Amino acid sequence: MRNVKALGFAMAFLVAVVLGMYRWWSPAAIAQQPPRPNIVYIMADDQGWKDVGFHGSDIQTPNLDRLAQTGILLEKYHAHPWCTPSRAALMTGRYPFRYGLQTVVIPSAGTYGLATDEWLLPQALKEVGYETALVGKWHLGHADRRYWPLQRGFDYHYGPILGEIDYFTHSAHGVVDWYRNNELVEEEGYVTTLLGQDAVKLIEEHDPETPLFLYLAFTAPHAPYQAPEEALEQYANIADPSRRAYAAMITVMDEQIGQVVEALERQGMRDNTLIVFQSDNGGPRSAAVTGEVDTSGGSIPADNGIFREGKGSLYEGGTRVVALANWPGQIEPGSATDQPMHIIDWYPTLASLAGASPDPTKPLDGLNIWPALAEGKVVERDAVGFEVEPFRAAVHEGDWKLVWKVALPSRVELFNLAQDPSEETNLAAQNLRKVAQLKQQIEQMAQEAQPSLFLTEALGAAKSVLFTSVATPEDAEEI
Repeated sequence: MRNVKALGFAMAFLVAVVLGMYRWWSPAAIAQQPPRPNIVYIMADDQGWKDVGFHGSDIQTPNLDRLAQTGILLEKYHAHPWCTPSRAALMTGRYPFRYGLQTVVIPSAGTYGLATDEWLLPQALKEVGYETALVGKWHLGHADRRYWPLQRGFDYHYGPILGEIDYFTHSAHGVVDWYRNNELVEEEGYVTTLLGQDAVKLIEEHDPETPLFLYLAFTAPHAPYQAPEEALEQYANIADPSRRAYAAMITVMDEQIGQVVEALERQGMRDNTLIVFQSDNGGPRSAAVTGEVDTSGGSIPADNGIFREGKGSLYEGGTRVVALANWPGQIEPGSATDQPMHIIDWYPTLASLAGASPDPTKPLDGLNIWPALAEGKVVERDAVGFEVEPFRAAVHEGDWKLVWKVALPSRVELFNLAQDPSEETNLAAQNLRKVAQLKQQIEQMAQEAQPSLFLTEALGAAKSVLFTSVATPEDAEEI
């Protein structure tokens, strides 16, 4: 009898264990862990927050609208106010001040680049079996090939290395900047169309059994404002030539995005592909920040909606950017989130989905935001530093945002973005304790910052001219 009871107890225990294992490994539990996705990360260049159909623009973006309607809008999503820092933050998951890329962009004559001891996202993904490709703009170092994409974890690259090129000649300052796998390519065509077509070809030739990371980095709609004639004709109703060209550039980009999505569907890859779209920074609102081409003779066409100022500024117009994510079956269609997100968050998020690991010696600043995207959960976070430079900084904590201009005459501004998204009312004088707290966080980040590579190189170049020559009245007359 005692043996029977013991046997019964053992059987009950085994049943309990099996049931527990079933609950743990049940289809419902397994479904909570998404499979390793293909990743198509699409970046626009200098696109205004409002300049998409789903934000109410008159610019036609039907393919982006469809991705928004079947995915999730990231309505409190921030990047850096300049191109190079944003792209560096995406590649590293770390603030650009940690490796000297916090100031402006790498100019065409710049010799520096993204530090080679940073472990980049494509390197992490490649290590766990992903095929990695960059189709489009790099702008993280060009003067030395050790900074180039193929040396930084990408298996394939097609497009420009610099930050700005002519859309028909593919050149900057008379020098062609158009490469395929480190080799200069001379070919005809409109830049945006060529990039889209190459991305489609890459997808069509890809083995769906191998996970793909495709970083599709358009130069559109960055200045110069140029578009094919047939695209311009779609906007004949827009009288202003800059706005007409800008609108046409965005629509051509949207058409190419649609072609990429169709290629994923033809390859049977769409259902297991996470698509992310964003602009690298806010749209420019001043000719001083549109780029190296002079745009002062026309209007500046980008529209950031209710947000203050634009590219280059620490206000929301410069840092809050249009963004969405889409993954059929994993992200609820037609959803939106007010979860504060930053471009640094994609590295840990994508690495987690892919089963990749960052460099343990380079702690990430970003957070895994997948629970917010897939389940609508709140991801708790500390303050987010948009920019920490020697002369200015901004930090965002909850509804509060501090903008601190340190250069004399200094200025401290505190805004409650929930009540004042346009940043019209400075509340610093009424909230001295919050100001002190956020300034302290900025000071801490500044202590961890590397010297600005832009300022270092610019000062060196200026010194070589200013202190090695003599200016005379005769020179001034000749000039």
